[in-house]
Amino acid sequence: MLDRIRRREVSPFGGIVGIQDEMNKLFDTFFEGDLSPSGVGFVPTVDISETKKDIRVRADLPGMTEKDIDVSVSGNVLTIKGKKEEEKEESGEDFYRKERVSGSFLRQIQVPTNTKTDGIHAKFKNGVLTVSLPKSTESVEKAVKVEVG
Repeated sequence: MLDRIRRREVSPFGGIVGIQDEMNKLFDTFFEGDLSPSGVGFVPTVDISETKKDIRVRADLPGMTEKDIDVSVSGNVLTIKGKKEEEKEESGEDFYRKERVSGSFLRQIQVPTNTKTDGIHAKFKNGVLTVSLPKSTESVEKAVKVEVG
């Protein structure tokens, strides 16, 4: 806090102090590491529906591929996580630009205990992941890795 006050007092830029303060706040909050769902990180939207045979979870994951996504079920928790890294390079006669974008997400959804771990199916098409969890009268107790295809 004192740091910000000092910067405001000694700034040689006069009217630009407001912009400088906003940039300082931006960098201060960025390095605090707030990547919670309410913070800066990406959290995919999810729709959950139920039929007589299964529970379906649909997650919107634009710009991602099957290789970027990991789906698993442990107990009665469905976990969808992913990571995307992209690098773009562009140059012209009088410029050169290289940008890197990286981000990850984790979304956990509690599902009813009456789902079966065998027969879980995940499908990814046009940026939408659909996970079908067949219903059962048994309780789900073991962790299972789900292949996306």
